[in-house]
Amino acid sequence: MAKRIVVDPITRIEGHLRIEADIENGVIKDAFSTGTMVRGIEIIAQNRDPRDVWAFVGRVCGVCTSIHSLCSVRAIENALGIIIPPNAQMVRNLMQAALTEQDHVVHFYQLQALDWIDVVSALKANPKKTSEIAQSISAWPKSSVGYFSDVQKKIKKFVESSKLGIFSNGYWGHPAYKLPPEVNLLGVAHYLEALEVQKDIVKIQTIFGGKNPHPNFLVGGMACAVNINDPNAINLERLSYVAEIIQETQNFVRQVYLPDVLAIASYYPEWTQIGGGLRNYISYGDYPTGNYGELNTYHSPRGIVVDRDLSRIDDFDPTDMNGLQEYINNSWYSYTQGKNVGLHPSVGETNLDYTGPTPPYEYLDNNKPYSWIKTPRYKGLPMETGPLARFIIGYASKKDDYIEITDRCLKQLNVPFEAMYSTIGRTLARAMESNLIADWMEESYIELLSNIKSGDYRMFNGIYWEPKTWPDKAQGYGLTEAPRGALAHYVNIENRKVKNYQMVVPTTWNASPRDTKGQRSAFEASLLGTPVHNAEVPLEIIRTIHSFDPCMACAVHLYDEEGKHVHQFDAL
Repeated sequence: MAKRIVVDPITRIEGHLRIEADIENGVIKDAFSTGTMVRGIEIIAQNRDPRDVWAFVGRVCGVCTSIHSLCSVRAIENALGIIIPPNAQMVRNLMQAALTEQDHVVHFYQLQALDWIDVVSALKANPKKTSEIAQSISAWPKSSVGYFSDVQKKIKKFVESSKLGIFSNGYWGHPAYKLPPEVNLLGVAHYLEALEVQKDIVKIQTIFGGKNPHPNFLVGGMACAVNINDPNAINLERLSYVAEIIQETQNFVRQVYLPDVLAIASYYPEWTQIGGGLRNYISYGDYPTGNYGELNTYHSPRGIVVDRDLSRIDDFDPTDMNGLQEYINNSWYSYTQGKNVGLHPSVGETNLDYTGPTPPYEYLDNNKPYSWIKTPRYKGLPMETGPLARFIIGYASKKDDYIEITDRCLKQLNVPFEAMYSTIGRTLARAMESNLIADWMEESYIELLSNIKSGDYRMFNGIYWEPKTWPDKAQGYGLTEAPRGALAHYVNIENRKVKNYQMVVPTTWNASPRDTKGQRSAFEASLLGTPVHNAEVPLEIIRTIHSFDPCMACAVHLYDEEGKHVHQFDAL
């Protein structure tokens, strides 16, 4: 008989996620993913000036920060027919790349690495051997014996004081940890370095957007003036600093991040066969090289791969009313047409309808609605989205940069392409993507600099800025590839105000409950067949869920209009 275990909340993610899993003979037979916060940010956007909405929806999350603002201004621009200047496009690319690079670095080191690295084991390491390993895998300068000895002393102080601090939340000593002490020491050292590196990457957002998190955006372009000689504008000094940050980012992701992932993955070959989950992948495409919205002008291509068939790529049509739909049959919402219909986001609804148990409770009744997350489907199919999906579609699209880095890394691990359909594959895809994005950052920077040197300072197209130029009714959508996957915002504008606003976010795709056909979404599907050594210490569940980098704050939201304290969660 299966034993049900509950992991609530999943820590080292953004927001609140509950996983219930049925384990039989040490293997997960079934799993249920629950978003435990209510969603309602769309309600806040209603009746507002469309030009202001980016500032509200950008606050959906404190981790994804600018990506919702970018998606929002794209939606408004799509509705009103605005084409932004090339300089604004390059600035947006740079800001999005900076966000994604920082997010990927933080995810691996601060949120996921401790699932694979045993911090306490690093105390047994020989710093000389760690130095030799570090120098054998990259040219990163911080690889001396003395450097690793100092890191080891820091860890020892944590342990001896019985206060592990930032390393307190781990399953140290769990038999699923396989790294030798020297590699564990290497990983801890780079964990600490990443804390500093990630702070520098996002300075690009501050330079162009005024601040981070939640930098400024502008419908019609960007709110940053260019004047190479003005100390208060984007001048040569600030552009040179952007170039330095790009170079530092390239060095870290090439010499530390990707080599670390490959080194760690080599000790966990069995995890290239665990956690694959769904067989369908979706990406909206992003990092435009021409006018946004033009097909086939993205570094990261748009498309859908069904049943892992790389010989074909299906189109994604954001306007197909029978294509992208959200279901609520297992969610705590209601639709005016009933619980079992699917709605395209352009006519979507956000009506709260909690029918779950009164807390505290031991288990949820999974025969009834069990989550605050809606269930997106494309033409009736569940999809995984995120870095792995982008790599599957990029590889299937036969894009040279995707093929080269994928083949090179898989050859180094001595595994076939099928290894990508796994927990390790998902983690590797994120690291490989960081390397590609570092190159795309440089391209956008060079194009921006070239335009400025030629005398093109344009950052804003104000042709449709004034509401009197708008039609009485307008409808539009914005698409982006957020760090965690495909993100869509849909807006309906009437009488120059937002009438309806809907968001379908990456973690809504991945973490949602079952649909009307009983089909699982990515989280639930990925856990099936996962071996669990100790049900009381379910490290294996954490590994696979963390590989998606869940962002529950984007998928579900909690808001009190009077600003009152609502609830507090304590996590060990």
